[in-house]
Amino acid sequence: QVQVVESGGGLVQPGGSLRLSCAASGNIFSINYMGWYRQGSGKQRDLVAGIVSGGSTNYGDSVKSRFTISRDNAKNTMYLQMNSLKPEDTGVYYCQVQLRIVGTTSVFSTHWGQGTQVTVSP
Repeated sequence: QVQVVESGGGLVQPGGSLRLSCAASGNIFSINYMGWYRQGSGKQRDLVAGIVSGGSTNYGDSVKSRFTISRDNAKNTMYLQMNSLKPEDTGVYYCQVQLRIVGTTSVFSTHWGQGTQVTVSP
């Protein structure tokens, strides 16, 4: 019923920039929260940045001042602008969406995308 698709990953040199996108589609009534999570090789999945429907944001300590999260509510799409990338930013970036589905508007459900690889290397 709901699809979450990330795009925009790739290989970039240290100091470079990338822009990730996450689009949610399907029988969506409303989206409350959208977030980016990162999982490095052999590591746990950690929060990178999150944004709620009203626009409030939060960031992981390691990306503050370098990454910017935004969303287009009309398109059910979220973005992550990543600047001054470092090798330690390497990992699979996952999109998480908390939403209500049409017909079940009293319940929030959580959905994940398949992830997009970001590699920061000379």
